[in-house]
Order: sequence, then C-alpha cells, then structure tokens
Amino acid sequence: MSVSPTSTESIRNDIRAAGLRATPARMATLRLLREATTPMTHADVAQELDDVGVDKATAFRNLNDMTEAGLLRRTELGDHVYRFEEIRPGEVGKDSHPHFLCTVCGAVSCLDNVKLTAGSLRESDKVGEVVEILLRGRCNKCK
Repeated sequence: MSVSPTSTESIRNDIRAAGLRATPARMATLRLLREATTPMTHADVAQELDDVGVDKATAFRNLNDMTEAGLLRRTELGDHVYRFEEIRPGEVGKDSHPHFLCTVCGAVSCLDNVKLTAGSLRESDKVGEVVEILLRGRCNKCK
C-alpha cells in the first residue's frame, strides 16, 4: 500500500530526508503546496497558514529553506513576484515545467504536458539551453 504524498507521514519523511526539521509550520507549508493546483506567492501561503498560527516571517523562512533543500521551486514569471510550488516526483532537479501567465488577471497555470518539439529544441540549442517555458496571454475568463 502506497502512502499519499499529502499524508502526515509522507510530508514528515520528505522534509527530514531533505535535511530539515519537520516542524508543524514546515509540514503545513509543504502540505499546502502539494495540494495547490497552481504556484503560490509568499502572500498566498502566509494568508492560508495564518489560521493555523504561521506568521508571515515564518512562512517566508520556510519557503526559502525548503527551496534550498530541494523540496520546492521558486519561480519568477517576469512580474517581479516569486511563486513557490513543490518539485514533483520525476521532475529533474530544480528545472521548471511550463507555465501560462494571464496578462489581464495575473492567474498562473501549470502546463505539464507542453514540450518543445524536436525542431524547436534544435533551434534553441543553437543559442543555449532552455530551462523554462513561459506562455503569456489571456486566460479563458479574461479573453
């Protein structure tokens, strides 16, 4: 029987395996990001965890500590706002997956199945290595 990635046991083990203490605040933070469907800003995380007694400074420290430990990814999508998300099983290192940013409302969506074509990879290899794909446009609510 496999353990759910959002179970207390799984979260505690993953935090400890990353070399961090599994404090209640870290466990709540990792659970929140594992359950999230989109990357979250520090303000989003702090607001969600406020009711369980995690203050803004603790949320900020935990996001950065877990990013440095390789549990989370911090992404800046050109709008000068850092967003955090879990590094999912099977993702290589800290490389990002594609995102869509709505230029009207600012909503961010993960695009897990978007990949560069073989032709696009050959073209991009001429100038360097692609480490992130960001698509901008209007989401379905704003178009």
